[in-house]
Amino acid sequence: MGEVMRADRYKGQIVDQVAWAKNRTKSKVRARVEHVFQVMKLQFGFVKVRYRGLKKNAHRLFVTCALVNLFVSRRKLLAAV
Repeated sequence: MGEVMRADRYKGQIVDQVAWAKNRTKSKVRARVEHVFQVMKLQFGFVKVRYRGLKKNAHRLFVTCALVNLFVSRRKLLAAV
């Protein structure tokens, strides 16, 4: 703990603890957000626009987001039943 600097594994750079903690926090948030988009694309096929018109595509996006929320929290929902 008395160590202020730590050797980074990438390119042998020295990174201080504050920058390391900041990067770790960003990485955790990025992992959570990108997991949701992975589910949206792979499970529900939301890769390309399917309909003509903004209203229909917006509706499909909102429905897909609701389904992704249910899919991600399915274990908690099933445990409550």
